Amino acid sequence: MTHHTDPELLNNVLQLLTEQGHEGFAEGLRLLVNEAMRVERHQVLQAQPYERTDARLGYANGYKPKTLASRVGPITFRIPQVRGETAFYPSALEKGIRSEQALKLALAEMYVQGVSTRKVSAIVEELCGTSVSSSQVSDCAKLLDAELQKWRARPLGTYPYLMFDARYEKVRHDGQLRDCAVLIALGITPTGQRSLLGVSVALSEAEVHWRAFFQSLVQRGLCGALCIVSDDHPGMAAARKAVFGAVPWQRCQFHLQQNAQAYVPRIELRKEVARAIRSVFDSPSRPAAETRLKEIVTHYANSTPKLSAWMEENLPQGLTVFALPLAHQKRLRTSNALERVNQELKRRTRVARVFPNEASLLRLVSALLAETSDDWESGKIYLNMETQNPPSV
Repeated sequence: MTHHTDPELLNNVLQLLTEQGHEGFAEGLRLLVNEAMRVERHQVLQAQPYERTDARLGYANGYKPKTLASRVGPITFRIPQVRGETAFYPSALEKGIRSEQALKLALAEMYVQGVSTRKVSAIVEELCGTSVSSSQVSDCAKLLDAELQKWRARPLGTYPYLMFDARYEKVRHDGQLRDCAVLIALGITPTGQRSLLGVSVALSEAEVHWRAFFQSLVQRGLCGALCIVSDDHPGMAAARKAVFGAVPWQRCQFHLQQNAQAYVPRIELRKEVARAIRSVFDSPSRPAAETRLKEIVTHYANSTPKLSAWMEENLPQGLTVFALPLAHQKRLRTSNALERVNQELKRRTRVARVFPNEASLLRLVSALLAETSDDWESGKIYLNMETQNPPSV
């Protein structure tokens, strides 16, 4: 079948380039690509416009404008449309579409890795001759949402040890700046590897948020927990008892040390109190730790009664770890494994400072946690789970 091309097209393009030089590149490219797409449509339909033939596979249906970024600037093409059962998209633009998608994913990756939107825009302008706004970078990051949702909803299994932590980020909500709680779960597999199990974002760290988070983990198949390690987060205790009521709880010893300082009345006593609490946690067994705890509670009963009462009530929550195998106790006495994760999150969220909504915060945190978890799961073990040493008594 013969296809007719506008005989004046090539002359017009040559004249355009002759008269305007490189300034005519964009218009010349537009004319040539438009003609190439028009000819390709005829080939796909196996018919010229208004041609009557039994071989026809569909009908031309006008054009649709589409603006694409190029090295010579943005160009608006006329995309040929068809009607009928034949699907058509110009091959001249398919590669461009793939390149555009790759560029968008690259922008999203730069954003997730901590490159500011200003730097992202500068990089794109240098490479492609066009700039992008912060909203465009955010739109590109949304391409990750489907994969991140799969990661957050993936099936779980047996995790003998669990760690939970929470941090706060600034989010705009209904025109106000609010503190948004980010809940994170870490699990240690039966083979000793760490894995980040999930994350949840909400404008509250109240019991309802913790309970919903815990229940979502169980619904995904989480089971086999022998111990939970965390700080005493607001609302968490009731939710933990409701969902994981039979699982022993180890309160983070590091946070206990920090919390105790609020009850020390004089600055010069802080180091002394810290050493006294450390001597409890460093005891060789739980009975020894309980004996040492009674000693320091008695010691401070008269001089600092509030501190003494606080230690008597709270420090026993940090002694659950003595029931675990001796080889596991050092790494399960605190939630430091999650503290390092929080430090990396803080490094990245410091660039964003304020998130426009909860979804953008969840997107960024999920991407960072998924990458960290992949590294952990393919790396060396965190705990030797083959060790069956009985706990010290």
